[in-house]
Amino acid sequence: MSILAYDLGASSGRVLLGELTGSRIVVEEIHRFSNDPVKVGERLHWDLLRLYHEVQQGLLKAKHMGVNPSSLAIDSWAVDFGLIGKTGELLGNPYHYRDWHTHGVMEEIQERQGKDFIFQRTGIQFLTFNTIYQLAAMRNASSPLLEQAKHFLMIPDLLRYFLTGEMYNEFSNATSTQLYNPLQQKWDDELLSGINIPRSWFGEVLEPGNVAGTIRSSVMTDLGIGAIPVIAVAEHDTGSAVAAVPALEHSFAYLSCGTWSLMGTETAQPVINDDTLRFNFTNEGGVGRTYRLLKNIMGLWILQEARREWERQGYSYSFPELVHMAEQAPAFTSLIDPDDELFLHAGDMKTRIRQYCRNTGQPLPETPGEITRCVLESLALKYRYILELTEQVSGQRFNGLHMVGGGIQNRLLCQWTANSVQKPVWAGPAEASAIGNLAVQWMTQGKFADIWEARRVIADSISVEEYEPAESEAWEDAYGQFRRVAGLFVH
Repeated sequence: MSILAYDLGASSGRVLLGELTGSRIVVEEIHRFSNDPVKVGERLHWDLLRLYHEVQQGLLKAKHMGVNPSSLAIDSWAVDFGLIGKTGELLGNPYHYRDWHTHGVMEEIQERQGKDFIFQRTGIQFLTFNTIYQLAAMRNASSPLLEQAKHFLMIPDLLRYFLTGEMYNEFSNATSTQLYNPLQQKWDDELLSGINIPRSWFGEVLEPGNVAGTIRSSVMTDLGIGAIPVIAVAEHDTGSAVAAVPALEHSFAYLSCGTWSLMGTETAQPVINDDTLRFNFTNEGGVGRTYRLLKNIMGLWILQEARREWERQGYSYSFPELVHMAEQAPAFTSLIDPDDELFLHAGDMKTRIRQYCRNTGQPLPETPGEITRCVLESLALKYRYILELTEQVSGQRFNGLHMVGGGIQNRLLCQWTANSVQKPVWAGPAEASAIGNLAVQWMTQGKFADIWEARRVIADSISVEEYEPAESEAWEDAYGQFRRVAGLFVH
């Protein structure tokens, strides 16, 4: 039987049809759509109802192919949410995590509740757009939505609710909010009280692999389809991506590479100590009550934004064209810390990159090739720094690095990452979040005994490309240059 995986990223969404043929996974993309934020006045929102429309279009395309899926599941980015009122309707379009309304709120909450107090209760990395700070910002602004709200649902929770009429919060996304206590395995009453948000909004937390409802009758009538179970997978897309890492050893390092880059390892328990607080690591929930000990890295967002700015100026460059131009540009001329706050929000990245280089006494990159090379080299070097930190805080040593996600289609970045970390890089699968989504659905249906059996089948079903490290001396020198420029002197 076929199943459907909805994988919603920060810039696009896709629907994959999955089948198990013998002991191999076969996937087919049946629907792809853009996911464009919408700015209204000074606020940046997600167009959630358009996303729900695309969810329905995926069901219609499956129907027109003669497919009756035995289940479906949805994964997406984390931290963002919507509020449901007493009539069961969505109260406004959810804010986009890159909106400015959280400016200064994280520091305010840290001062009031204590940074150590928050981290010891959640184990979550401090990021200005975490859910806790979004809710606190709404409270500070006296948002009328808070007075009308009865339920809190994250993006996949909302879409599931629209499909099924059932309200649940899912574990991997719940942990990303910095409001869930993994030690007590529940929403944290003290943190919610500290931002004056009712505990009653937050519902039962489902583990990945639980059935979260069935397509409601009105949807079946509107689309002319039958009943389909909707499964809660690891609904934070990184959780699904890590589920699809084709690792055969329990100790492994991964890099989920796309708009964001997320690097870390999988642990049985959250790692909450002075080092993970000091280095701002996070402990996000995964499949089978595992945890993803990782750090967020700004990722290809910087290059995506630069490309958008060139398009606004009338220059249309494909990503392969930019990569080719980067190869022709001189090496290690200018480097940035991709995680500098300059690069968090939407805007003219060329100007910001030049500003960073000016502030750090470096040559200013001018051409698209120079800008692209600066971003890709800097990412590869930041990956080495974070991999070294991951080894330190986890107490593990990794033989290589698994890269998954759409970013692995940039072969130059994969090779430069291998050069930088001086370890083999194993790249694949590109559609990791969707494949991890499918894998957990098959676990629910009893097709796989556990995530390790699923990973073995994934490893047998996909092509993994290996990149061997090269140019070690040049990259070693560049790493020292990068750490000086970024001010990363201490491990």
